[in-house]
Amino acid sequence: MGLFDFLKAKKNTAETAKNRLQIIIAQERTSRGGPDYLPLLRRELLEVIKKYVNVDADAVKVDVIKDGEHDVLDISVALPEGQS
Repeated sequence: MGLFDFLKAKKNTAETAKNRLQIIIAQERTSRGGPDYLPLLRRELLEVIKKYVNVDADAVKVDVIKDGEHDVLDISVALPEGQS
């Protein structure tokens, strides 16, 4: 440690923590493979479908699939037998 080290501008620890958190969040989003809104979208779809058809919570699947340069929203609903 030099005599004049105290004169150097030190990076704010809050700013460093914020930057690290942003990196972690970005990595989590990419590792999950889908946008943040998918779980909420799935729950809301399930609520709407339950108004008309009695389905299990696992009946609704929502995924994002890459189709060339585009992301395609893939929604699958498993209806109980006898209801269509």
